[in-house]
Amino acid sequence: MDVEKYIASGILELYVAGVLSEKENLEISAYAQEYPAIEAEIEAIETAILQLTKEATTVRANPFERIADYLGLYKTKTKVIPIEKSSTVWAQYLGWAASILLAIGLFWTYNQNEKLKSELEVVEQQNLMLEEQIANAGTSLEKTKELLTTLRDKDISVIPLGGQAVSPTSYAKAYWNKKEQKVFIDAQGLPEPPDGFVYQVWSLKLSPLTPTNMGLLENFDADENKVFTLENPNDSEAFGITLEPAGGSQSPTLEQLYTLGAVSAS
Repeated sequence: MDVEKYIASGILELYVAGVLSEKENLEISAYAQEYPAIEAEIEAIETAILQLTKEATTVRANPFERIADYLGLYKTKTKVIPIEKSSTVWAQYLGWAASILLAIGLFWTYNQNEKLKSELEVVEQQNLMLEEQIANAGTSLEKTKELLTTLRDKDISVIPLGGQAVSPTSYAKAYWNKKEQKVFIDAQGLPEPPDGFVYQVWSLKLSPLTPTNMGLLENFDADENKVFTLENPNDSEAFGITLEPAGGSQSPTLEQLYTLGAVSAS
């Protein structure tokens, strides 16, 4: 606990003034027992308020005597009839009024501190979010540069995958690096898969037609550039992409063949 910050918040003045809830009073009382600095501060505040009240009660027995002194009335023989009501009552009223005004001032200060603290927390949160966005943007930029460098490699073969009967407007591209046995699938031309389904990529031998699973295009919605990296140790003659139930299938669902492209066509 930051004791100095807690003392500076103004809550101890409100505690002494008696305007806090029972729960807050118990909490501060526990802190005072645990931290001597807090207990000392409470005692100092109580002493200051008692001193203020004491000063307010030191008014002369008849407050009009001070006015008379100022006007020089006691230099004459004019008889001043004293007011019977005790000035002690007025002094008490003044003391209590001073205490109430002090409590109100402390309460306003406390509220202002809490408001400022809240505003600072909001600004700090906004700064953290901005820093995270900047960091993510930097990471995304580095990934994009790395991906472009990879796709422009001289050993890369580009295979266009055209739309099929189930989705004629769909398209994709396969960037095949035979040396590293990797295929980069650019799936920007595919629609987002329905809930519960996923795109699955197949390496195909054409004679006889033999499909081999290469993997799934998972987290399709969340991937911004829609470029997926898959392992491909196969001697592929074509590539196809089908829509399959979540988790993928053992063999392609030909009725859901979205794109297809032959390696020889590149």
